[in-house]
Amino acid sequence: MNIYRHCYLCPRKCKVDRNSGKTGACRSSSEIYIASVNLHNGEEPPLIGKNGSGTIFFSNCTLACVFCQNYPISQLGNGKKYSIEKLSEAMLSLQKRGACNINLVSPDHYIPSIIIALDEARKKGLEIPILYNCSGYERVEILEMIEPYIDIFLPDSKYSKNTLSEKYSGVPDYVEINREVLLFLKEKRNFLEIENGIAKKGMIIRHLVLPGEIENSMEVLRFIAENLGKKTYVSIMNQYFPAYKAFEYPELSKKVTIDEYEKVLDFAEELRLENVFIQT
Repeated sequence: MNIYRHCYLCPRKCKVDRNSGKTGACRSSSEIYIASVNLHNGEEPPLIGKNGSGTIFFSNCTLACVFCQNYPISQLGNGKKYSIEKLSEAMLSLQKRGACNINLVSPDHYIPSIIIALDEARKKGLEIPILYNCSGYERVEILEMIEPYIDIFLPDSKYSKNTLSEKYSGVPDYVEINREVLLFLKEKRNFLEIENGIAKKGMIIRHLVLPGEIENSMEVLRFIAENLGKKTYVSIMNQYFPAYKAFEYPELSKKVTIDEYEKVLDFAEELRLENVFIQT
């Protein structure tokens, strides 16, 4: 595919010829690698339904988060090669197993291939919602390509300071890029539409609280409340634990305390955010 030949899918714009087998910042050629295809019950309640979310974990990632809890997949590239046809069949298989959606995890570096796979799957009867589960570090121009295929967006909003994004995720411009993405998605999929307890369309923004970084979390939530609206669905996560290279950073080598998490939740309440998912 032409877009892989001079790749500019992510904000890094490596312009690497991935068709020739070379890899850019995402550590991926144009060949699709997938770590797992399965029903998953670890998402927010409206995303799992009765049988779970039909999750497809794509190998590699456009970020390089030192604390990534899925680092064997995102950073080490664990996975098996899939053809576009096999990816399409995997989606149909998940639907047959009772998945309430197809959950594409870290899909942005494979978007052109995913679009073809979705077209093929829909011709063969794929009907359940498609969920785009991403880091929030995307190019809006590329999101515009896949947006017509997606029912639910699940972007992260990790940082409110680029000093943190450069130190921990290897990108110096996360904040501006992420906010542009969120504002774009606000216009396309802002509020979550739920039928019989299952999300059908819309957006949930995820934020992972980091140890010692309460102010970072507060500013992320403030931007959402002031610019996307207080009805925006937000998932505030306390599941952080030290993983991958986190132990090389003393401030990251511990879990988030109950007090830290509760202060972030209290701030969300002060902002009057109306639709907040929390973890206990």
